[in-house]
Amino acid sequence: MKVRKMKKLAAAVAVGAAVMAAGAVVSAAGTMTIGVTSFADTLEPTEQYFSWVISRYGVGQGLTKFDEEGNMVPCLATEWSNSEDGKTWTFTIREGVKFSNGNDMTPELVKASLERTFEMSNRVPEFFDVASVEVDGQNLIFNLNRANANMAGCLADPLFLIMDTSIDNSNIAMSGPVCTGPYAFQSFDPSGDTVVVRNEYYWDGEVPNDSVTLRIIGDQTTRSMALQSGEIDVAYNLKTENVFEFDGNDAYTIQSLESLRSTYAFMNQNGALGDLALRQALLRGLDKETYTSVLLEGGATPAKAPVPPTLDYGYDELNDANAYDPEGAKQLLADAGYVDSNGDGYVETPEGEPLELTFVYYDSRAELGVYAQAAQASLKEIGINIKLDCVSYETMLDRRDSGQYDLLIWNVLVANTGDPENYLRENWYSTSANNTAGYANADVDAWLDELAATMDADARRELIIKIQQAIMDDAATVFFGYENTFLISKSSVEGLVMYPMDYYWVTADMKMAE
Repeated sequence: MKVRKMKKLAAAVAVGAAVMAAGAVVSAAGTMTIGVTSFADTLEPTEQYFSWVISRYGVGQGLTKFDEEGNMVPCLATEWSNSEDGKTWTFTIREGVKFSNGNDMTPELVKASLERTFEMSNRVPEFFDVASVEVDGQNLIFNLNRANANMAGCLADPLFLIMDTSIDNSNIAMSGPVCTGPYAFQSFDPSGDTVVVRNEYYWDGEVPNDSVTLRIIGDQTTRSMALQSGEIDVAYNLKTENVFEFDGNDAYTIQSLESLRSTYAFMNQNGALGDLALRQALLRGLDKETYTSVLLEGGATPAKAPVPPTLDYGYDELNDANAYDPEGAKQLLADAGYVDSNGDGYVETPEGEPLELTFVYYDSRAELGVYAQAAQASLKEIGINIKLDCVSYETMLDRRDSGQYDLLIWNVLVANTGDPENYLRENWYSTSANNTAGYANADVDAWLDELAATMDADARRELIIKIQQAIMDDAATVFFGYENTFLISKSSVEGLVMYPMDYYWVTADMKMAE
């Protein structure tokens, strides 16, 4: 199966020659330091989304991967094919690959690594349903219970990275898995510095750096200052206001990416937001245009649907019945029995109880706090009382999994398997492990099941459009904005690329200019 190509989204803006800022610190030869946000408190790849760290830090690799234009290409598998019914997939495992400890990567060890993931991660069913995996010479054969038109794209997700299971992995949480990427973990500090070192057995060319340090700098302003002072060579996840600090300075290179990410908030239907009228009113009370154009200084575009317009899945065809309309929101509340009987400015429930909605957001993405605080102010204007709760990313995942929220906002990649299928299933399929908001629509479930077995690109597009429209009509989720992402580095950094699927930060191509 060939996955439909996406248009090229990465736009690199070169701002000059390799001239260092006056007084800047120059990294030692063979080393680099990258400023990143906190993301993982363990290197166990089956926990939450923490496998992304293992991939981003240049350690983990999968059978397939995505290139700079978002096209799926071979990695640890050289080729693959599928049966007509989409239930049998055959991957040819690359020969001559070694893990970073020198052990050979055999088809048997690839099978063992994947089966470990199947057993330990509750996210696997959201990608595919495996009946069995067989080794046939150099081939790995997946027999599926449920047809899957995009199995190769699913296996590009970092969750399915290949690790050496033949060794003692009892301390994997801190020491990390032994994988096949250009680097291997030397040390891990979830709140400080993580250091990766050259994999001497790397199969795909020379690795230029002796080591790379990933430094946790949670605040984006501090991360920007660290780049300006020379403490770090690269800063990930900076925002529009930071770009102004570097624009026109030929000591730095700025790269930007049109968004394949959506910032949205689940509305927990297991609580007060089980009331459709309340959800509709809440949506109509949010001025997303102002949030994105003014508060975020144009660093995002206002959202209405699960999939951003940068992907061709019918954005302009979708009808937003709950667009910004504060007066209409007030009328909806009144008609549904939400009134402010005590004059405190906030409505009570139809049963006369105080209404307070807890809005959970995490602190490592500054725009989430902007959205949350702006929403609190906007919703106060229509009489809805919002209590903000700022937590770490890891705590946010725990709150999501336990359902301890009314609204919970995060920022995710919408095409993590090459198109939106897995993203939609993971978040809005009724029995998904991640769907703790209680959203359930039998039509959406049926369309997602049909999508999994549909090979034709046009038919897949139409199903994805129908699924999005149903989610919007159900007022299931607050779609705030589609963020633009910026990557800023010293212009002495070579080979640094922004990928639409942002699984690859540290690569074998990245180095400091000599």
